[in-house]
Amino acid sequence: MIHNRWGRSIGALTLGAALLLSACGGGGESPTAGGDGEATTITWWHNSNTGPGKDYYAQVAKDFEAEHDGVTVDVQAMQHEDMVTKLEAAWQSGDMPDVYMERGGGELASKVDAGLVKDLSDVAKDEIDKLGGNVAGWQIEGKTYALPFSVGVVGFWYNTELFEQAGIQQAPTTQAEFDDAVAKLKAAGIDPVSVGAGDKWPSAHYWYYYALRECGQSVLADAVGTLEFKDPCFVKAGEDLQKLIATEPFNPGFLTTVAQAGPTSASGLLATGKVAMELAGHWEPGVMQGLTEDGKGLGEKTGWFAFPVVDGGAGDPSATLGGGDAWAVPEAAPDVAVEFAKYLLSDKVQSGFAENDMGLPTNPAATDKVKDQSLAALLKVRDEAAYVQLYFDTAFGQSVGGAMNDAIALMFAGKASPQDIVDATQAAADAEK
Repeated sequence: MIHNRWGRSIGALTLGAALLLSACGGGGESPTAGGDGEATTITWWHNSNTGPGKDYYAQVAKDFEAEHDGVTVDVQAMQHEDMVTKLEAAWQSGDMPDVYMERGGGELASKVDAGLVKDLSDVAKDEIDKLGGNVAGWQIEGKTYALPFSVGVVGFWYNTELFEQAGIQQAPTTQAEFDDAVAKLKAAGIDPVSVGAGDKWPSAHYWYYYALRECGQSVLADAVGTLEFKDPCFVKAGEDLQKLIATEPFNPGFLTTVAQAGPTSASGLLATGKVAMELAGHWEPGVMQGLTEDGKGLGEKTGWFAFPVVDGGAGDPSATLGGGDAWAVPEAAPDVAVEFAKYLLSDKVQSGFAENDMGLPTNPAATDKVKDQSLAALLKVRDEAAYVQLYFDTAFGQSVGGAMNDAIALMFAGKASPQDIVDATQAAADAEK
């Protein structure tokens, strides 16, 4: 299982060009609905490219084919960053897969504005009703354009055995306790934290979380709507991050470390006991399983705790950073692709998704099927949070979110100040207006 975070998406102008090209059709070979004996192929791209998730999705495709005469599902499982790159190229050429992973927010809004994504509001009404509030991140002006299959939260995954070795008796809840844990781990000769700064988005999560702790919900909501970042809490977020970086908590070579590809990635270092913890989403147990020889990841040594509370911050301490993935269908795809997307949200498929520890299911019928106790605990965190703040690069869209992530990456490299992050973000926002 590979993570649910995406890199940058293409902008509205590129999408507009793709709209003209997409008249040629999506990845499917026939415009018919299929299932009536006429040969129809639909292409499905996903990023569960390791472990039981890959095998499970292959079986899901076969089951759908068995129930729909004449339909073939061309399944393409990819490493996440490869999929992002290929999706961008596919939108530009107009040769999109018929079912793809959509993250929502400003990225989806750009595609909707260009008329590139099917409106599922009526054709998938039953599924939308069952998913309830989970669909909010994929709705635009009251219409639903994708069906979320996993919605989760970000926090620290840690090796309980290494914490014990360092004399850390309980997971930290405040910044002071977190800093103390880092000091104890370093004193014990253990690298405290891994971060895939080479992929930018993992390091950006730290600034996002400090902004979530320093800013009130109304300030963040206003920023999403107005693209204004004048509140001093945004600078405070950078100051908090700067102080954390100064404690040198990260793995050697973190600036070039990738997120999840191989044993030397941030996830690989945690999975193999080379570091004590990593800030990551609900995808982490599945990722680690695919990076260890026994397929178990950290197994019984897996622990999780929420991002620390910051003294004096205006944010609700129970608020959490998160988001999810949804299945969407390009406008040019055949109708049977919509049927397949709906099938992926069925009780049967979502239950298997949960049983294979592939994420946090959105279908209520599957939530009690999650076997991994650490993942099951995250369901409670998600459902009891004051609110779940959508990843900022998703919420603000490609241009603003990309500039923000770039500036945060520069801070990790010691080349940007707290004000620089705000200035770069505001400049990109002003260009959008």
